[in-house]
Amino acid sequence: MHNFLCNLAFSFLNAVAMLKSLIIFVFFPTLLFSQSSNTRYKSELGFMVGGSYYIGDLNQFKHFYNTKTAAGLVYRYNAHSRLSIRGNVTYGNVEAADKDANKDIFVNRNLSFQSRIIEVAGGVEFNYFPFQLGHNRYKGTAYILAEIGLFQMKPMTELNGDLIELQSLGTEGQGSSLSSKGQYGLTQLTVPLGFGFKVALGSKASFNIEYGIRKTFTDYLDDVGSDSYLDLEDLAAENGPLAAQLSNRNLDGSRYGKRGTSATKDWYAFFGASLAFRLGKAGVCNQP
Repeated sequence: MHNFLCNLAFSFLNAVAMLKSLIIFVFFPTLLFSQSSNTRYKSELGFMVGGSYYIGDLNQFKHFYNTKTAAGLVYRYNAHSRLSIRGNVTYGNVEAADKDANKDIFVNRNLSFQSRIIEVAGGVEFNYFPFQLGHNRYKGTAYILAEIGLFQMKPMTELNGDLIELQSLGTEGQGSSLSSKGQYGLTQLTVPLGFGFKVALGSKASFNIEYGIRKTFTDYLDDVGSDSYLDLEDLAAENGPLAAQLSNRNLDGSRYGKRGTSATKDWYAFFGASLAFRLGKAGVCNQP
């Protein structure tokens, strides 16, 4: 738990740089009225705790497989009883391993990965019912979430008890004459889509439960994107013996076969519960 909290604090500091590119999009409506008590009254800040997992070449179908602890901060501006503008910074981990697969072909492939995820995103919540903290009638609602953002990944794998960072190796020939692709970026675009439920806890706080799947535009969250393997001697000559060793880890020693699926991109998900608190007091015009 201590290591997780340290990683979480460090990751939030890293997220500041990513947040700069989204700050105007996420907070522009409130920045226009930053001195207004009405804006603070309509704003909430919360902390989420939950889980994260991944869907991709090393886990194609099993939702909630290898769920890891996730946490985040959520800012919400309640522009209307049916609409909120929000921004969030979220930290989690994802991982998968072929040893857990239910097909022999994948078990034999013997690939594995793990990655931390740092996400900064902003968008809107649409409430199914009217919702307002402190209102006697509008105490709870379901909602849907649509956002756009950036996430930072760090694919790694274990070899002889050590964690090896994969992106710089070029395990599929990236950055060499063997491939037309350069090294993939560790910061990528993401589109969070989700749904949730929230209930007012009096006039100053709300409790939220939320699930969100993230569409990405990369196939390298797991470092696996190519349909087939490269020649190991050629890959070792171009990108080094470690790249070749981690590119093909087939248990039967085969130099050929299916490595991944280039036609699909990777996904990841965050879910959890959060407690949010109103940032300002009610004025005369704000009374429910």
